[in-house]
Amino acid sequence: MTAALFTPYTMRGLALNNRIVISPMGQYSGDNGSATDWHMMHLGHLSVSGAGLLITEATAVSLKGRLSKTDLGLFSDANEEALARVVAFCRKYGGAKLGVQLYHGGRKSSITTAWEGQKAIPVEAGGWTPQSASDVPYPRRNVPEALDVADIKQVISEFVEAAKRAARIGFDTIEIHGAHGYLIHNFLSPFANKRTDAYGGSLQNRMRFAVEIYEGIRAVWPESKPIGMRISATDWAEGGWTLDDSVELARELKQRGCDFITASSGGSVPEQQLKIEPGYQVPFAERIRRETGIATMAVGLITEPRQANDIIEKNEADMVALGRGMLFNPRWPWHAAMELGEKVFYPPQYERSHPQMRAGDFLKPRVEA
Repeated sequence: MTAALFTPYTMRGLALNNRIVISPMGQYSGDNGSATDWHMMHLGHLSVSGAGLLITEATAVSLKGRLSKTDLGLFSDANEEALARVVAFCRKYGGAKLGVQLYHGGRKSSITTAWEGQKAIPVEAGGWTPQSASDVPYPRRNVPEALDVADIKQVISEFVEAAKRAARIGFDTIEIHGAHGYLIHNFLSPFANKRTDAYGGSLQNRMRFAVEIYEGIRAVWPESKPIGMRISATDWAEGGWTLDDSVELARELKQRGCDFITASSGGSVPEQQLKIEPGYQVPFAERIRRETGIATMAVGLITEPRQANDIIEKNEADMVALGRGMLFNPRWPWHAAMELGEKVFYPPQYERSHPQMRAGDFLKPRVEA
């Protein structure tokens, strides 16, 4: 019997060879939003990892939506051309299907890179005014401007235009980033949303922005290709966004045809009280899946092959996503396949590295992409 982790999975017309997903991981290596040789190397070598799906890092839909000046973006013709080159490379040599994560940094925007401490860049020092649901700043960041209704419609159109670019490039799926204290999460969480209009106050109103972005993208994205949303299932702080709220959001999105939810958590406020342990966010994916029927992706300290396999086997999630673990061990799916006795994609150039070659009994584990 095939190990659950290595069973195929289909969403709409997208068929994945296995349930292993490579999470979006910010590289802070873009050039005015455009992918560079770093992205060619980074995404290229992950595309041959054996994972079923590879998702780009958070990709900004506008200049103002960038977290840092070095974010990847998809808001210009130059961005589209540069990212198309990387995707073509991954298609030629890799076996993973390819997704793009679209986002807007919201009230956390205008900061230095991760290795520079992610400090706020003041406007007078070349930074910019962040955009958010309300003018409530994230601690030690620039004070954001509260989007009016016309601004909201403009941001939604920016997500839609980025999705059109992603469609022209040929991505297989879109993950909308609605988590970690970025713009969509700013509207969802009571900590950042103090509005009194149709986009604030009640849960239904706070969800409106996320739902409208999904609907806008769905209208221009190929019907045969899935769309999902990454959410922070809880703010981990009293008075914030909760798992109950996440279930309701997932239900609203599913009713509109959304294909999956990636259940992450936190990022809204620094006083969050996370309870971190292996697989600590898996229960969020399990509950959302069980109560709404939407497919879920589990993420967060999933590090061991049997741990990942158990998540799928127990129906706690439909896919598992690895981020930092894949950076540390970019051949994790190969090793997982060996441990679980399964076959997985290998590029022909690397087939001789398979341990079975040492015994002269190479089973040729390469599968069609």
